[in-house]
Amino acid sequence: MFESETNESIIPLFPSVSLDETLDFYQTLGFEVTYQQKEPYLYGAVRRGGIELHFSRLTAYGAKNAFGACLVFVTEVEPYHRTFAEALREKYGKVPTAGLPRITRLRKGQTRFQVFDPSGNVLLYINRDETDVEYSWSPGEAQSGLASALENAVFLPDTYANDKAAATVLDKALARHETADLIDRALALAARAELAVAMGDAERAQAVRLELQQIPLSDEDRDRFRNELQAADDLEQWLTQK
Repeated sequence: MFESETNESIIPLFPSVSLDETLDFYQTLGFEVTYQQKEPYLYGAVRRGGIELHFSRLTAYGAKNAFGACLVFVTEVEPYHRTFAEALREKYGKVPTAGLPRITRLRKGQTRFQVFDPSGNVLLYINRDETDVEYSWSPGEAQSGLASALENAVFLPDTYANDKAAATVLDKALARHETADLIDRALALAARAELAVAMGDAERAQAVRLELQQIPLSDEDRDRFRNELQAADDLEQWLTQK
Protein backbone atom coordinates (compact mmCIF):
# COMPACT_ATOMS: atom_id res chain seq x y z
CA MET A 1 0.00 0.00 0.00
CA PHE A 2 1.33 3.44 -0.95
CA GLU A 3 2.11 5.73 1.98
CA SER A 4 2.36 9.49 1.79
CA GLU A 5 5.75 11.08 2.36
CA THR A 6 6.29 13.43 5.28
CA ASN A 7 7.79 16.10 3.01
CA GLU A 8 4.67 16.50 0.86
CA SER A 9 3.44 20.06 0.39
CA ILE A 10 0.50 21.86 -1.20
CA ILE A 11 0.76 25.21 -2.97
CA PRO A 12 -2.46 27.05 -3.95
CA LEU A 13 -2.59 28.13 -7.60
CA PHE A 14 -4.84 31.20 -7.83
CA PRO A 15 -6.26 32.89 -10.93
CA SER A 16 -4.99 36.41 -11.56
CA VAL A 17 -6.67 39.10 -13.66
CA SER A 18 -3.49 41.21 -13.66
CA LEU A 19 -0.28 39.54 -12.55
CA ASP A 20 1.57 42.82 -12.00
CA GLU A 21 -1.25 44.16 -9.81
CA THR A 22 -1.50 40.86 -7.93
CA LEU A 23 2.21 40.66 -7.15
CA ASP A 24 2.30 44.32 -6.14
CA PHE A 25 -0.58 43.73 -3.72
CA TYR A 26 1.08 40.79 -2.02
CA GLN A 27 4.36 42.68 -1.77
CA THR A 28 2.42 45.35 0.12
CA LEU A 29 1.42 42.65 2.63
CA GLY A 30 5.06 41.66 3.11
CA PHE A 31 5.25 38.75 0.67
CA GLU A 32 8.38 38.25 -1.43
CA VAL A 33 8.04 37.66 -5.17
CA THR A 34 9.93 34.41 -5.79
CA TYR A 35 9.08 33.90 -9.46
CA GLN A 36 7.59 35.85 -12.35
CA GLN A 37 7.28 35.23 -16.09
CA LYS A 38 5.24 36.66 -18.96
CA GLU A 39 6.11 34.19 -21.75
CA PRO A 40 4.94 31.73 -22.93
CA TYR A 41 2.20 32.42 -20.33
CA LEU A 42 1.76 34.58 -17.25
CA TYR A 43 2.89 32.99 -14.01
CA GLY A 44 4.07 34.29 -10.66
CA ALA A 45 4.77 33.16 -7.11
CA VAL A 46 5.10 34.82 -3.70
CA ARG A 47 6.18 33.67 -0.26
CA ARG A 48 5.81 35.03 3.28
CA GLY A 49 7.20 32.80 5.99
CA GLY A 50 5.76 29.35 5.43
CA ILE A 51 2.99 30.61 3.10
CA GLU A 52 3.61 30.17 -0.63
CA LEU A 53 1.10 31.19 -3.31
CA HIS A 54 1.23 30.82 -7.09
CA PHE A 55 -0.75 32.78 -9.70
CA SER A 56 -1.65 32.37 -13.34
CA ARG A 57 -4.26 33.59 -15.80
CA LEU A 58 -6.53 30.56 -15.75
CA THR A 59 -9.15 30.60 -18.51
CA ALA A 60 -9.80 26.92 -19.14
CA TYR A 61 -13.04 25.19 -18.19
CA GLY A 62 -14.91 28.41 -17.52
CA ALA A 63 -12.39 29.62 -14.95
CA LYS A 64 -12.19 33.08 -16.52
CA ASN A 65 -14.19 34.68 -13.69
CA ALA A 66 -13.16 32.22 -10.97
CA PHE A 67 -11.40 32.98 -7.72
CA GLY A 68 -9.64 30.87 -5.12
CA ALA A 69 -9.53 30.62 -1.35
CA CYS A 70 -6.89 29.46 1.11
CA LEU A 71 -7.07 28.83 4.87
CA VAL A 72 -4.05 30.07 6.84
CA PHE A 73 -3.85 28.79 10.42
CA VAL A 74 -1.70 30.85 12.78
CA THR A 75 -1.14 31.10 16.52
CA GLU A 76 -2.78 34.53 16.80
CA VAL A 77 -4.51 36.45 13.99
CA GLU A 78 -4.39 39.92 15.56
CA PRO A 79 -0.72 40.69 14.74
CA TYR A 80 -1.28 39.66 11.12
CA HIS A 81 -4.40 41.78 10.85
CA ARG A 82 -2.66 44.80 12.36
CA THR A 83 0.37 44.43 10.07
CA PHE A 84 -1.71 43.99 6.92
CA ALA A 85 -4.08 46.84 7.78
CA GLU A 86 -1.21 49.23 8.43
CA ALA A 87 0.49 48.27 5.15
CA LEU A 88 -2.73 48.71 3.18
CA ARG A 89 -3.44 52.05 4.85
CA GLU A 90 0.01 53.29 3.87
CA LYS A 91 -0.46 52.19 0.26
CA TYR A 92 -4.08 53.30 -0.31
CA GLY A 93 -4.40 56.17 2.18
CA LYS A 94 -6.96 54.23 4.22
CA VAL A 95 -7.79 50.62 4.97
CA PRO A 96 -9.82 49.19 2.03
CA THR A 97 -12.98 47.49 3.35
CA ALA A 98 -15.12 47.45 0.18
CA GLY A 99 -14.52 46.29 -3.36
CA LEU A 100 -11.22 44.68 -4.37
CA PRO A 101 -8.73 44.46 -2.82
CA ARG A 102 -9.92 44.64 0.78
CA ILE A 103 -9.46 43.32 4.30
CA THR A 104 -12.33 42.44 6.61
CA ARG A 105 -12.67 43.96 10.06
CA LEU A 106 -11.43 42.15 13.16
CA ARG A 107 -13.72 42.90 16.08
CA LYS A 108 -12.85 42.28 19.70
CA GLY A 109 -12.88 38.57 20.46
CA GLN A 110 -12.91 37.42 16.83
CA THR A 111 -10.49 34.71 15.76
CA ARG A 112 -10.44 35.07 11.97
CA PHE A 113 -10.31 37.63 9.20
CA GLN A 114 -10.11 37.67 5.39
CA VAL A 115 -7.87 39.40 2.87
CA PHE A 116 -9.15 39.69 -0.71
CA ASP A 117 -6.61 40.35 -3.45
CA PRO A 118 -7.27 42.38 -6.64
CA SER A 119 -8.60 39.26 -8.45
CA GLY A 120 -10.99 38.26 -5.65
CA ASN A 121 -8.86 35.46 -4.21
CA VAL A 122 -9.16 35.28 -0.45
CA LEU A 123 -6.77 34.34 2.34
CA LEU A 124 -8.69 33.39 5.47
CA TYR A 125 -6.48 33.76 8.54
CA ILE A 126 -7.72 31.66 11.48
CA ASN A 127 -6.49 31.13 15.03
CA ARG A 128 -5.12 27.60 15.22
CA ASP A 129 -6.93 26.96 18.52
CA GLU A 130 -10.22 28.54 17.41
CA THR A 131 -13.17 26.94 19.19
CA ASP A 132 -16.24 25.66 17.38
CA VAL A 133 -18.78 28.37 16.61
CA GLU A 134 -21.87 28.31 18.79
CA TYR A 135 -24.87 29.99 17.23
CA SER A 136 -26.93 32.02 19.68
CA TRP A 137 -30.23 31.40 17.97
CA SER A 138 -32.07 28.47 16.44
CA PRO A 139 -35.54 28.21 14.81
CA GLY A 140 -36.96 26.81 18.02
CA GLU A 141 -36.12 29.90 20.04
CA ALA A 142 -38.05 33.13 20.22
CA GLN A 143 -36.38 36.05 18.48
CA SER A 144 -37.76 39.26 17.03
CA GLY A 145 -37.72 39.82 13.29
CA LEU A 146 -35.30 42.71 13.61
CA ALA A 147 -32.95 40.76 15.89
CA SER A 148 -32.96 37.88 13.41
CA ALA A 149 -32.13 40.27 10.56
CA LEU A 150 -29.29 41.74 12.62
CA GLU A 151 -27.86 38.28 13.20
CA ASN A 152 -27.93 37.61 9.45
CA ALA A 153 -26.40 41.02 8.75
CA VAL A 154 -23.48 40.22 11.05
CA PHE A 155 -23.01 36.78 9.51
CA LEU A 156 -22.81 38.00 5.90
CA PRO A 157 -19.81 40.37 6.26
CA ASP A 158 -17.94 38.14 8.70
CA THR A 159 -18.36 34.97 6.63
CA TYR A 160 -18.68 36.18 3.05
CA ALA A 161 -17.38 39.78 3.30
CA ASN A 162 -20.67 40.80 1.65
CA ASP A 163 -21.43 44.18 3.20
CA LYS A 164 -23.86 45.11 0.42
CA ALA A 165 -26.11 42.12 1.11
CA ALA A 166 -25.95 42.80 4.86
CA ALA A 167 -26.97 46.42 4.29
CA THR A 168 -29.94 45.31 2.18
CA VAL A 169 -31.05 42.87 4.89
CA LEU A 170 -30.98 45.60 7.53
CA ASP A 171 -32.67 48.24 5.35
CA LYS A 172 -35.59 45.92 4.64
CA ALA A 173 -35.88 44.84 8.27
CA LEU A 174 -35.74 48.40 9.61
CA ALA A 175 -38.49 49.45 7.21
CA ARG A 176 -40.61 46.42 8.08
CA HIS A 177 -40.22 46.66 11.87
CA GLU A 178 -40.55 50.37 12.60
CA THR A 179 -42.19 49.69 15.98
CA ALA A 180 -39.67 47.09 17.14
CA ASP A 181 -38.17 46.99 20.63
CA LEU A 182 -35.98 50.07 21.16
CA ILE A 183 -32.86 48.04 21.88
CA ASP A 184 -33.34 45.88 18.78
CA ARG A 185 -33.85 48.93 16.60
CA ALA A 186 -30.87 50.76 18.10
CA LEU A 187 -28.54 47.80 17.56
CA ALA A 188 -29.77 47.35 13.99
CA LEU A 189 -29.23 51.04 13.24
CA ALA A 190 -25.76 50.92 14.79
CA ALA A 191 -24.86 47.95 12.62
CA ARG A 192 -26.25 49.73 9.54
CA ALA A 193 -24.16 52.82 10.32
CA GLU A 194 -21.06 50.66 10.59
CA LEU A 195 -21.80 49.06 7.23
CA ALA A 196 -22.30 52.49 5.63
CA VAL A 197 -18.88 53.59 6.92
CA ALA A 198 -17.25 50.42 5.63
CA MET A 199 -18.85 50.92 2.21
CA GLY A 200 -17.82 54.56 2.04
CA ASP A 201 -21.41 55.84 2.05
CA ALA A 202 -20.98 58.93 4.24
CA GLU A 203 -24.47 60.28 3.50
CA ARG A 204 -26.18 57.07 4.60
CA ALA A 205 -23.95 56.79 7.66
CA GLN A 206 -24.90 60.29 8.79
CA ALA A 207 -28.63 59.68 8.28
CA VAL A 208 -28.57 56.45 10.26
CA ARG A 209 -26.53 58.00 13.04
CA LEU A 210 -29.07 60.82 13.40
CA GLU A 211 -31.92 58.33 13.69
CA LEU A 212 -29.92 56.31 16.22
CA GLN A 213 -29.32 59.39 18.36
CA GLN A 214 -33.07 60.01 18.58
CA ILE A 215 -33.84 56.65 20.17
CA PRO A 216 -34.50 57.22 23.92
CA LEU A 217 -32.29 54.53 25.44
CA SER A 218 -31.59 54.42 29.15
CA ASP A 219 -28.12 55.15 30.47
CA GLU A 220 -27.93 51.53 31.57
CA ASP A 221 -28.64 50.25 28.05
CA ARG A 222 -26.21 52.70 26.46
CA ASP A 223 -23.49 51.49 28.79
CA ARG A 224 -24.36 47.82 28.30
CA PHE A 225 -24.24 48.07 24.49
CA ARG A 226 -21.53 50.71 24.29
CA ASN A 227 -19.30 48.72 21.91
CA GLU A 228 -22.14 47.96 19.50
CA LEU A 229 -23.52 51.51 19.52
CA GLN A 230 -20.19 53.16 18.79
CA ALA A 231 -19.03 50.56 16.22
CA ALA A 232 -19.35 53.02 13.31
CA ASP A 233 -17.25 55.64 15.11
CA ASP A 234 -14.60 53.07 16.00
CA LEU A 235 -14.47 51.77 12.43
CA GLU A 236 -14.25 55.27 10.98
CA GLN A 237 -11.31 56.08 13.28
CA TRP A 238 -9.55 52.82 12.40
CA LEU A 239 -10.00 53.35 8.66
CA THR A 240 -8.57 56.84 8.58
CA GLN A 241 -6.05 56.93 11.41
CA LYS A 242 -2.50 57.80 10.48
